[in-house]
Amino acid sequence: MTVLKRYVLRLFISIKYITANVVDRNNGRIVATASTVEHAIKESLECGRSCNAKAASVVGEVLAMRLKVEELDQGQGRGIHVNVSKEVEKKGFKNQTKVWAVVNALKNNGVKLILDDDDGGGGHSSRSSY
Repeated sequence: MTVLKRYVLRLFISIKYITANVVDRNNGRIVATASTVEHAIKESLECGRSCNAKAASVVGEVLAMRLKVEELDQGQGRGIHVNVSKEVEKKGFKNQTKVWAVVNALKNNGVKLILDDDDGGGGHSSRSSY
């Protein structure tokens, strides 16, 4: 069975690290990832013990480059789905800036994103394509 929202962006944000993964929901495999845990990214940042929106933006830029190398920046024509409100809800309101920094970095680097936001009413979702 083919999943309509095949490629989905997932974010993991802690006090020290930011990780962004694009998951292929057809097989549960991570197709691209970027994280401040990586030595090359960590060395380019000056975030010390905490990661900020600038670090999140760098993670988004690196992820965008990796998606382009894998030729998945367009999500095989269907785009990469992200539910920003759900990601913010999971990470807490104080991380909203970091979530948007990753999303905007991806968008600004040519990745086709489809924003899926739940409105909380009857399973209807609004979709915006970037």
